[in-house]
Amino acid sequence: MRKVLSFFRRHPVSSIIVILLLYVAIGALAPFAVPGQLSVDEKTFSKEDYYTEDSDALSADRAHIVEENQEALTQRIRMLELARKEVILSTFDFREDESTTDLSAAIYHAAKRGVKVNILVDGMSGLLRMERKPFFYALSSHPNIHIRIYNPVNLLRPWSINGRMHDKYVICDDQLLLLGGRNTFDYFLGSYPTDSRSYDREVLIYNTDFKNGCTNSVISQVKAYFQSIWESSYVKDFHDQESLSSQKSVQKKILLLEDRYKTLSDLYPECFQDYSYQEHTVPTQKTCLIFGPITPYGKKPYVWNTLQYLMASAREKVILHTPYVVLDKEMSFGIKEISQNVSDFSMIINSVENGDNVIASSDYLLHKQQVLDTGAALYEFDGGQSSHGKSILIDDDLSLIGSYNLDMRSTYMDTELMLCVQSKELNQDLLGYLNSYLAQSRRILDKNNYEMPKGMIPQTMPLPKQILYRILGPLLQPFRYVA
Repeated sequence: MRKVLSFFRRHPVSSIIVILLLYVAIGALAPFAVPGQLSVDEKTFSKEDYYTEDSDALSADRAHIVEENQEALTQRIRMLELARKEVILSTFDFREDESTTDLSAAIYHAAKRGVKVNILVDGMSGLLRMERKPFFYALSSHPNIHIRIYNPVNLLRPWSINGRMHDKYVICDDQLLLLGGRNTFDYFLGSYPTDSRSYDREVLIYNTDFKNGCTNSVISQVKAYFQSIWESSYVKDFHDQESLSSQKSVQKKILLLEDRYKTLSDLYPECFQDYSYQEHTVPTQKTCLIFGPITPYGKKPYVWNTLQYLMASAREKVILHTPYVVLDKEMSFGIKEISQNVSDFSMIINSVENGDNVIASSDYLLHKQQVLDTGAALYEFDGGQSSHGKSILIDDDLSLIGSYNLDMRSTYMDTELMLCVQSKELNQDLLGYLNSYLAQSRRILDKNNYEMPKGMIPQTMPLPKQILYRILGPLLQPFRYVA
C-alpha cells in the first residue's frame, strides 16, 4: 500500500488517468456482471399471444422476406417515396456512405414535401459516426426531420455505456414496416463497392387496412414501442437547430442530397414505378412484436425467454439462425430444453473463418463443446461472406425475424426486437433461404470434426488470426457477456 501511495505522490497526473480509466472500465462492466432472470410468474407465456388455431383466420398484415442487400435498399427508397404523413427510422448504426446518401436523399425529399420524419439512432453510433458531420446536420436542420440519440455516451456515467439500442426498423405511415437485422450503411444495404459486406434478413409488413389506420396491424405495436423510447428520458435531441443549414459545409451536403435525389429515378427506376404490395407479399394469420425493456441498464431476458418458450413448444421442427452463439448456463439449459422437446432442432451460425465478430468467435472456440452438449444439430455457415441474419423457423407456420443474436449481450444488455409471423407461405420462403445456408454449412460432429457438403472446400484462417483468437478467448472470459 505504501508503494502505491508513493507512486501516486510521484506521478499525480498518471495516477489520475489510471483512476479515471478504472472508474470507466469497472463502471461499464460491473453492472452487467450478474445477469437478471425472470421470476416464475414472469414466465407465464401464452401460446395464444403468438398463434391462432383458426385455420381460416386472416390478419390485416401481409408479409415478405427481404433477403438481398440490394432489395433492402430499394424497398426503403420505395417506402419513402410512398410516404405521405410520417416516416420512422430506428437504427443501431448510421454512417455516411453511398447507400446512406441515397436513403437520406429520399428522406430529405420526403421532408420537403411535408412528411414528418423521426430518426432514432443508438448513442455509440451517434458519437462515432454522426457528431461533427455536416451530412447528418443537413438532415437534422430540416424542420420536418427530427433526430434523437438513444443513451448518448457519457464517460461520467459509465454504468450506462454498455446498454445499447440494437433495434432496426423503418415505418412509413400506417401502411409499411421493414424490420430485421440490417444497419444503415453499405455493409448491409445496396451493392456499392465496399471492402466487406454481410448477408442479412428483414421482414416487410404491408397493412392492407392502412386506410383505416394501423390498429389491426403489428405496425401499431412497433409504433407504440418506438414512442416509448422516443419520449423516454434515455434519448436526447441531435443538433435540432434549423440555423445549422446556414453553415457552408451543411449547405454543401443539402445540395448533395437534393442533387442525389434527382438521380434516384435513374439509379432505381423500380422504386418510382407502380408496385403492388398485395402481389409481392403473402397472407398472414397472426403477427406480433416481441420486445424487452427499453432501459440502457441490465435487463431481464424477456426476449430470450419468449423465444425459448416458442421453440420448446414446437411440434416437430426448429431452425435457429444466428450470427454467433455465446451462452451462459441459463441459456444453455434453455437450448437443452428445446433439444429435448423438439425432435428436429438445428442451429446455424457463422464458422469462425467466416464470421466478423472477433470476440464472439474467440469465445465460441473455447465453448464449442458446451454448445454441442445442448443437443442441437450444429451447423457452421462457411459461404465466404459473413451472415448477420437472425431468424427462427418453427414447424411449418411460424417465422421470427429481427435483431436478437443468441449471445449474452442481446439477452441481458441491449434492446432487441423480433417480429413473430404466423404464415405457412412465409415459413416456406424462410425455409428455402435457410436451406441455402445449410447447403453451404458444415455439420459439426464433435469439437474437432465436421462433415462438409459434397464438393465444398472449407475456408482457412490466416495464422495471425488463429493466434489472436486463441489468445482473446481465455483473456476475455471474465467479460464475455459484452461480446
